Amino acid sequence: MNPDILKEIITTPMPYGKYKGVMIADLPSHYLEWFSTQGFPKGKLGMLLATTFEIKTNGLQEIIDNLKSLVVSR
Repeated sequence: MNPDILKEIITTPMPYGKYKGVMIADLPSHYLEWFSTQGFPKGKLGMLLATTFEIKTNGLQEIIDNLKSLVVSR
């Protein structure tokens, strides 16, 4: 996996909707599940949302948590 994608997941805010302004990494799983069933948006945003969904549904939340702590500590 490209580390730049992971960095974008923790630094990119959701641009619209109920969770506008919330970092993609912090979106609740049920919201990502909704996108999974309805279809992720096209383009980079959709890729970031789909990647975050895969990370969270496969029990890899620790990756996001560790990266967030590294970014915050800098």
